[in-house]
Amino acid sequence: MKLRVAKPEEMDIILGWAAKEGWNPGLADAHVFLASDPKGFFVAENKSDIVAAISVVNHSEDMAFLGLYLCRPDFRGQGIGYALWQHALAHAEGRTVGLDGVAEQQANYAKSGFIRAGSSIRFEGQMPQEADPRVRAARSEDLLRLIELDTTANGYPRSDFLTGWLSTTETRRTVVLEASRYCTGFATVRRCQSGVKIGPIIADNTSDALALAGAAVAELPSGAVIIDVPSENADLCSALQDLGFVETFATARMYRGAAPVSGSNRQAIATMELG
Repeated sequence: MKLRVAKPEEMDIILGWAAKEGWNPGLADAHVFLASDPKGFFVAENKSDIVAAISVVNHSEDMAFLGLYLCRPDFRGQGIGYALWQHALAHAEGRTVGLDGVAEQQANYAKSGFIRAGSSIRFEGQMPQEADPRVRAARSEDLLRLIELDTTANGYPRSDFLTGWLSTTETRRTVVLEASRYCTGFATVRRCQSGVKIGPIIADNTSDALALAGAAVAELPSGAVIIDVPSENADLCSALQDLGFVETFATARMYRGAAPVSGSNRQAIATMELG
């Protein structure tokens, strides 16, 4: 068994496994994920076939995020996944590591020093497509400001990730909210294998968050909308439920090391794979 960095062409295989697990990845997530940290994706190889995968993406000098922890069903129960887990965590090199893990695995994650700090709740429903005069499509010159807003929201910078995540493509759009010609929030929507996901949503309040979400869906219309909300954001959870959204999934947000201090403008996370 060989543990190594994943090759770029293997990212589609890994996300295909994620799709089979029901994680519903974005249609064009592979290259954005890889550009965030090309050395942060790992596989276990057996006789030229990859049988397990994991990512530990270094976002900044102090913060990394773990995700895409997967093992082929026919290779489970052999210790391969855990060996790859330990191998990949070394890539963090002393950084705090966050993850969004299924709740039933909390005890296993705790054995590696992860402590629960909350949860991420997945809501699915239909979002009214509403234009708002304060919201417009993002432009390239907005990037530095959006990174600044995201850094405040999450408590650490992740410039490499956002440079790709916020780019406009056929399957991905970002909208920004302006006040007196100054960006105060933004949201990204991307097409997934089923419906669209909106995230992150960075806004000062729930009303602005919903305005951004409505404008984002207008950019990529879909009857099925998915938003992953931090559990502490009770106001947005309640507002989505009032719109008919239902909770379909939840993960334990855990950290090994000092947890970052998130800002009040973090309304919804970008992705459970990279934070």
